[in-house]
Amino acid sequence: MASRPRSGRLLRTLLAALVAASVAVPVSGAARPAAVPAPAPVALAPLGTAGSGALAGRYAANRAGIRAAARMAEGHGDRARARALRPMAGPKRQFLSFDGRDGGRTAEVLGDLARAERIAVLVPGSDTNLDTYGRFLKGATALRRTLDARTAVVAWLGYPTPGTVSPDVLTTGLADSAAPQLRSFLGDMAALRPAARISVLCHSYGSVVCGRAAPGLSVANLVLYGSPGAGAASASALHTRAAVWAGRGADDWIADVPHGRLRLPFVTVGLGTDPMSDAFGARVFAAGTGGHSDYLAPGSVALRNIARIVAGRAPAEGHRDA
Repeated sequence: MASRPRSGRLLRTLLAALVAASVAVPVSGAARPAAVPAPAPVALAPLGTAGSGALAGRYAANRAGIRAAARMAEGHGDRARARALRPMAGPKRQFLSFDGRDGGRTAEVLGDLARAERIAVLVPGSDTNLDTYGRFLKGATALRRTLDARTAVVAWLGYPTPGTVSPDVLTTGLADSAAPQLRSFLGDMAALRPAARISVLCHSYGSVVCGRAAPGLSVANLVLYGSPGAGAASASALHTRAAVWAGRGADDWIADVPHGRLRLPFVTVGLGTDPMSDAFGARVFAAGTGGHSDYLAPGSVALRNIARIVAGRAPAEGHRDA
């Protein structure tokens, strides 16, 4: 019983520190990611009804939208955003969706989605937007290279991610808003490739998004890594038929974040039970000695085990990081 007040004090302390830091961090001369203007996305047929034969046309239309967003960013004087966008419009890039407004919403395919027997959907954590998209893509690319040609990887940036240093990162608010979009997207994937085995891979705050989207979700695996919580007390409370996995690197600072939920007068802070704990009840996989940003690093223990889960194989035995 004594642990609850201690947990409450820790959560209050963390909240106070984050609020103070979010106010105190100096604002640079660069525009906030959400402030960079972009055109409205081109109208496309609903993804779930498009059919695999229409994917090439969809990719081409979104490349044109990206080029238009790059031109608008350049015209507005945001050269950094324009530089980030231009490679995304390359002839081999495959975007199922693109919206350059409000920090960016995208879904990019790596591999042949039209023939995929397995699909891995990556859900990112904090501070992921068009300006930082390169690091998200780097992890998705490493995963794709670890899997066989029958597997497609989709990098889904479908929600406004919180800042690592912000009060938003302590609540499920953004995840609650993002969950319907993730459920809808995964439904489209199932409609597009009804025989494919879908795994959802959720990093950091993305675990909270996945947890809030989980009820009734028809996917094979829900993989939480570097997770501060899933917005739930246990894997069973996610109400999903998916196998729920959890992994954490030995050098990941997220292990020191207080877990649980605390009701305050105007907000509930905290992201739920630690997914690595016995109380949560996930299937734990070895994630090696890496830190918070190392889970999809080429050659890493975490990457190999995540790829094995996507492929329908058991993770390799190894050190159980906690």
